[in-house]
Amino acid sequence: MPDTHTIAVPITLPSDQEASGRTLGEEEITLLSRAIRSGILTSTRGRFVRELEKCFCELGGYGYAHACSSGTAAIHAAVAALDLEPGDEIVTTAVTDMGAITPILYQGAIPVFADVDAHTGNVTAATVADRISPRTRAIIVTHLFGNPAPVQEIASVARRHGLVVIEDCAQAFLAEVAGRNVGTFGDIACFSVQQGKHMTAGEGGLVATDDAALARRIYLFINKAWGYGDPTPDHYFLALNYRMTELQGAVALAQLSKLADAVAQRRAMASRLSRRLEGLKGLSPTMVLPDAVHSYWRYALLVDHEAVPGGAVALGRGLKEWSIASSPRYIQKPAFECQVIREQRTFGTSRYPFTLARPEAVDYHPARFPGTYRLLEQVLVLPWNERYEERHVDYLADALHAQHKLLTKEHCHA
Repeated sequence: MPDTHTIAVPITLPSDQEASGRTLGEEEITLLSRAIRSGILTSTRGRFVRELEKCFCELGGYGYAHACSSGTAAIHAAVAALDLEPGDEIVTTAVTDMGAITPILYQGAIPVFADVDAHTGNVTAATVADRISPRTRAIIVTHLFGNPAPVQEIASVARRHGLVVIEDCAQAFLAEVAGRNVGTFGDIACFSVQQGKHMTAGEGGLVATDDAALARRIYLFINKAWGYGDPTPDHYFLALNYRMTELQGAVALAQLSKLADAVAQRRAMASRLSRRLEGLKGLSPTMVLPDAVHSYWRYALLVDHEAVPGGAVALGRGLKEWSIASSPRYIQKPAFECQVIREQRTFGTSRYPFTLARPEAVDYHPARFPGTYRLLEQVLVLPWNERYEERHVDYLADALHAQHKLLTKEHCHA
């Protein structure tokens, strides 16, 4: 039986918001110093961003990879590469960061939200297919928390309808499906190297593809659509400056060499926590598909409020007594309940591009999203990073056991 005693001296868990939870060290300092000493901090003339792109292609087996200033910029570049018409639709998930949704609006398209599987947190082939219309042009598949979505089945649906698949792998470096890394099943893959991701440069993103035409448009969009190196360059279309600096590139390049070990440590410690939590009624990690391998950006726990009174909120509150910060619900509400979507606060008072939307595309009635609401009601997101050791995991497990015992005991005595 796992130990459930109260620990007198709290352990401070490593945090990815500062040095204790990051692998930043001499390798990053060395490359950063070289970038600074070179005096070339722009990627249009430097070498570190180019080297990062080259190494990322080799790691993922991509034909092309382009670095950019953030994960949001990566999604924006991917969406912009499709050259959408105003009012075109992109099917996506409501359980994601707003940075993966607003680029759709900026390109004049409509985000159409698919429901998620409450056991995994991800969209499925069935929930995506249910939202496809004649105006759909693409599907964004988010691998939430590093847990792979059923991207093979979703890609099959996309092919039948002639749609582009964009994989949002911001939380899923080196996660796998059927022995292949996520990001290799769709047409475009987007990654983030923001502070809290598997590898970090503070901010930054990468967009990868095997399609030469898409790669060209992605590159141009990141560079204000200016054709660097072309015989007669011009600004070919409406685009932004989303370039990654050489400073970011140097740090990310050093981090890339540590990525495999970082993911391996996350997985090993997640396996230990899962073993420690076996048998706790009403607690279970989010389900991983049989042919998938999780990369654990975060460890997400499902809490059945019928078995554990107060559910995820009460359990998370109890963890605070152990100095453990968790996130009940992950996001407090589905993305479509945020003001920018719900009240269509976009460009002035125009409500554009929502003025072009089909009524069904903006129908956010809760009955259409049972999995989404159930997931957010049950999920408790635990802090996680590659600096966790066995003692950290055991402390976390002990805290969960103790609070689970307290909540269920109080319920029995009520």
